[in-house]
Amino acid sequence: MRFAKAVVRYRIPILILTAVLMIPSVIGMTATRVNYDMLTYLPSDRETVTGQNELLKDFGKGAFTFLIFENMSVRDVAKLKEKVEAIDHVDTVLWYDSLADLSVPMELLPDSVFREFNTGHSTMMAVFFDAGTSDDLTMNAVEQIRAVCGKQCFVSGMTALVVDLRDLCEKEEPIYVGLAVLLACVAMTVFLDSWLIPVVLLVSIGAMILLNLGTNIFLGEISYITKALSAVLQLAVTMDYSIFLWHSYNEQREKYAGKEEAMAVAVKETFTSVVGSSVTTIAGFAALCFMSFTLGRDLGIVMAKGVLLGVIGCVTVLPSLILVLDKPLQKTKHRPVIPPAGKFAEGIIKAFPVFLIVFAALVAPAYFGYQKANSEVYYDMGECLPEDMNYVISNSKLREDFNIASTHMILTDSRLPAKSIRNMTAEMEKVDGVKYVLGLESVIGSRVPEEILPDSVRSVLQSDRWELLLINSEYRAASDEVKQQIDSLNTILKKYDANGMLIGEAPCMKDMIEVTGHDFAVVTAVSVIAIFLIILIVEKSISLPFILIAVIEVGIFINLGLPHYLGQSMAFITPICISTIQLGATVDYAILMTTRYKSGRIGGKDKKTAVWTALYTSIPSVIVSGMGLFAATFGVALYSEIEIISSMCMLMARGAVISMLLVIFVLPAMFMLFDKIICKTTLGMTAITEKKQEVSVHE
Repeated sequence: MRFAKAVVRYRIPILILTAVLMIPSVIGMTATRVNYDMLTYLPSDRETVTGQNELLKDFGKGAFTFLIFENMSVRDVAKLKEKVEAIDHVDTVLWYDSLADLSVPMELLPDSVFREFNTGHSTMMAVFFDAGTSDDLTMNAVEQIRAVCGKQCFVSGMTALVVDLRDLCEKEEPIYVGLAVLLACVAMTVFLDSWLIPVVLLVSIGAMILLNLGTNIFLGEISYITKALSAVLQLAVTMDYSIFLWHSYNEQREKYAGKEEAMAVAVKETFTSVVGSSVTTIAGFAALCFMSFTLGRDLGIVMAKGVLLGVIGCVTVLPSLILVLDKPLQKTKHRPVIPPAGKFAEGIIKAFPVFLIVFAALVAPAYFGYQKANSEVYYDMGECLPEDMNYVISNSKLREDFNIASTHMILTDSRLPAKSIRNMTAEMEKVDGVKYVLGLESVIGSRVPEEILPDSVRSVLQSDRWELLLINSEYRAASDEVKQQIDSLNTILKKYDANGMLIGEAPCMKDMIEVTGHDFAVVTAVSVIAIFLIILIVEKSISLPFILIAVIEVGIFINLGLPHYLGQSMAFITPICISTIQLGATVDYAILMTTRYKSGRIGGKDKKTAVWTALYTSIPSVIVSGMGLFAATFGVALYSEIEIISSMCMLMARGAVISMLLVIFVLPAMFMLFDKIICKTTLGMTAITEKKQEVSVHE
């Protein structure tokens, strides 16, 4: 109570401090780097990551891309090549005139090399950069290449993907937040009892969102998924706490003469309730930190921090704002749209066996769809971009004109005999889907004397420690075919060089598939166990955690299983994030109703009355909370052109509604069915069972 009274007393200093903190928050938010490359989140001990670091350290080469020039003369392409070479952080450009003077006919090159770089109307050149794929320097270089080479040049590769993704995100993000705020405001206006309170709530939550985004600077950088979703999620999740304070304050206003005293009691009650509720949400997000694919840690830390800041804002900034604006808030009150839920709750209680049967019937198909959908996810981030993006068009042309869907790189010991490399290359070229292996030996060929090979070409393909080979594949990255191809190539490589490394986009994605598959099981287990233990402690019951988690988990199975039945695929990160977010964010609804049911039973009410009271008093809060999360995410889902953002928001919106319906219809039915077991296994409720047993004996 001392804390609550201090908040009331120092409300003006609290608001001034909050306003002052917004300045460094804005600076921190704009200064926080955003990472758009999913592959950088792979564990550092993976061979693909080690190989990329070796390539950068030993060759001074990080990112790699192909440029495709359509319907241009050799001389014009040569001029553009010179301009590309002059761009900062372009390390090497490998093309026909890198191998011989333009006066030497292309036909003198080995046939395989000639075919690799030319088609009837297109020519291709390989470009190496001196910085990593998602490095700002490389991204700027790709932008300059596009500007210099014009519309007849198409830039493929991961950096081009990252640039297009960044540009699209930066264009859409302000609209994401605007839509979330607008629709959340509409939802609160409809479901709350004041025209002004939605604005007050959004100002308070918005300040905490800004503080959360500003403090991300201490993390160094955040992923674009975290940046796109964190504000929307924090708004949706912490809205519950703010609504709870407002309802509590209105209740206390009727009991106490002064608004200050009423608010002090409301803050005390809210703090007690919100801490228990927020711990489950924080635990859900914190579970993401157990992923070895560190994108989970990125999102988990930011969202857990956001919820914690949301709780702090709810018991400090929001009470201060409400007290300062109390008069206009009271004047703008209106009757709530949600009618009293007594009769509706009575109908649910009467028909509870029906809801249990429906629930039981849904479990098997929901779980089957959930399992299938998890195996149908996609890993190629190019699939999340609209088809008219430059990167998507460029990759299509690379496949159509040159039959190249992905490019792998091999680092092998430079001391390996030339004969061994030729034998290894020959074996690799026989692997299904391998179009061509380009190395020092294949460039030299039989008709180009080694002594005329320029040093610039040799430096691209050989260093003191390593020799570099490029493998062009007909199979797309993250496809089942390319996984088998990589396994075959690795087997051949290790036979000739046990320390050799196969790297590139497709090998990295293969690692990502293996890592995230394991992560999904770990995160799901950690989140369920953590939330189980929290409910166990909060509710002091052995049976209630099983019941609550069962209801929410089936909601998750339904939500994540629907894409399978609808013929949709999800990005690989979606099921991991959604399962923990939906569990952490919506278990609050279940805890709210459970707490009220327990209070009723302990207070002497019979089973039916206790369940009915808990249901009808909880329905307004559950609906407002569920529709708030729905509103904040649904608009983003409809608007965003980035499939991964759109699908995640759609799943969050749908998950909020599914969980809301299950808590309203199924959870009370569970209480009716398992009341005796709950009473026997819950601290403080065992006497209820004993009393009932005595009555039945006397009867």
